[in-house]
Amino acid sequence: MDRSESAITIANAKLVTPGGVRDGWIRVEGSRIATLAAGPAPTSAGEHVDAGGHWVLPGTVDMHIHGGAGAAFTDADPERAMRVVEFNRARGVTTLLGGLVSASPSDTLDQIAALAELCDSGELAGIYLEGPYIARSKCGAHDPDLLRDPDPAEFDRMVKAGRGHVRMVTLAPELPGALDLVRAAVDSGVVAAVGHTEAGYDQTRAAFDAGATVATHLYNQMRALHHRDPGPIAAALNDERVTVELINDGVHVHPGAAQVVFDAAGSDRVALITDAMSATGLPDGEYHLGGLHVTVADGRATVTDTGALASSTIMLPQAIRRAVHHVRGVDIEAAARAATATPARALGLDRAGIGALTPGNRADLVILDSDLAVDAVLHNGAWVQRL
Repeated sequence: MDRSESAITIANAKLVTPGGVRDGWIRVEGSRIATLAAGPAPTSAGEHVDAGGHWVLPGTVDMHIHGGAGAAFTDADPERAMRVVEFNRARGVTTLLGGLVSASPSDTLDQIAALAELCDSGELAGIYLEGPYIARSKCGAHDPDLLRDPDPAEFDRMVKAGRGHVRMVTLAPELPGALDLVRAAVDSGVVAAVGHTEAGYDQTRAAFDAGATVATHLYNQMRALHHRDPGPIAAALNDERVTVELINDGVHVHPGAAQVVFDAAGSDRVALITDAMSATGLPDGEYHLGGLHVTVADGRATVTDTGALASSTIMLPQAIRRAVHHVRGVDIEAAARAATATPARALGLDRAGIGALTPGNRADLVILDSDLAVDAVLHNGAWVQRL
């Protein structure tokens, strides 16, 4: 097939590139970015689209998400998992992991096997295990009865069930055997993350030295920052090897605290995430996360029995918008990087051509209007939502 027959040129755009923002145009041929340059677009074959001076950035990458549109990755049902994928894709999240929460060993294996099907077909970029190796005192929206100490044999069964698609696991480094599991994860090609933890500063540093490279939803469900007991927050912010997740929904983290993270780590180490649950995109009401009852009121999700925050109901492009509008010092370039290139690199997905407007990369694009709302989405070179 003549590539020009599936070519799209997007002109009159503000391109958010690794080298900065430039006024210009971008051309897609097939499933890949072919060219981008400053100035007016040349005449060429294929479809021409005028972006109207709006922002064009890479498709966003949500490395920590559990559900949406009434479905959850814990449903162990590929069709319901695809509902989450398609719901997000139409709203600018073109790459995401299937996030699971703590469950019984047998349920976890069933859930992993179901999601592996969508990883095989390229619909999901991998599987994320949040737990079960986390602290009971920091369990948040995880059922405490399902938590357990790190078990290398069980983890090996999880990795095998995922057929190479388990991409990240969160654990608490103070638990017995945690550092050995960090090393086992790294040896298996799985990103190890520190979270849901009571660990002190030195314990957290030990996990990073063992190979952990991510801090799970910084501030939330971890020992608080204190000037005499800095804990995991300071350990993560001080370590250049570590990417720190941030739920920027205005509920989980105050804008002032978000500014501290961006100032300390920079957008090259901050990964905006949603931690979104099945209620995302739906009205307030009663829902489930794993086996727990969750109440959503005014978009705020809490565990019904305990009042603990339980995931969010935000979409990743909304987190970009909130960062630019509410976090001092964060511009569109920094916010976009934190939702695209940074999570892609943390997961190793940059090597697959994800997360940056660069020739040869996958043609996943999001067009945002002047108020940073999603105007259009291109996934793998095809329109999902058109201007």
